[in-house]
Amino acid sequence: MACRDIDKGEESADSIRASCAHAQVEVRQLDLADTCSIRAFAQKFLAEVNQLHILINNAGVMMCPYTKTIDGFEMHIGVNHLGHFLLASLLIGLLKRSAPARIVVVSSLAHNFGWIRFHDLHSQGSYNSGLAYCQSKLANVLFARELSRRLKGTNVTVNSVHPGTVNSDLTRHSTLMTIFFSVFSTFLKTPREGAQTSIYCAIADELHSISGKHFSDCAPAFVAPQGRSEETSRRLWDVSCEQLGIQWD
Repeated sequence: MACRDIDKGEESADSIRASCAHAQVEVRQLDLADTCSIRAFAQKFLAEVNQLHILINNAGVMMCPYTKTIDGFEMHIGVNHLGHFLLASLLIGLLKRSAPARIVVVSSLAHNFGWIRFHDLHSQGSYNSGLAYCQSKLANVLFARELSRRLKGTNVTVNSVHPGTVNSDLTRHSTLMTIFFSVFSTFLKTPREGAQTSIYCAIADELHSISGKHFSDCAPAFVAPQGRSEETSRRLWDVSCEQLGIQWD
């Protein structure tokens, strides 16, 4: 478990160990808002672990006030997309060597309302927290599809998922969303329920060769037209590499 908050991570790990006595769970420090933290995590992980079969890119921020990551990226695109992009680039060699392997990218239904603003990726000209979130979730879908294309023939699959509307503290930065979630909490998914599609894509036997798809409620799901654009996905890939100062062919 790669977590920004080690204490919360250990609490979750303890609950897993309590429900499954033989579970081997480790918690490691990882802050996706800091590329130095990402590189440090990957360096230590690669030095100690010789197999990696499943990578679930699950971290995310939603509708937060305008803030920047340590590296100067707008927080939504920086954490939700660029952080995961860098992490995957550092671990992809091990995933290939461990094949068959799977990468699951947690996106959202909100990708339908997103557009990649290449002219102002970090919202320096204007900022709307909702639109910034939607852009980052569209980036998740585009990344999964483009990475899947580039990994063809490696026996490493990549799929994106919409977990559903989950009753969690993800909405903590939006008073309106927090009130909405409180009022309609009965109709929302629990965190356990919200995790099911990610788990399905990570371990379901019938998906062993399925890649480049989007899932919701453990079934194939609709992808918005802007999420199916190969031109946009390739351009986003190139821009992401440029922003992070890496080469990933």
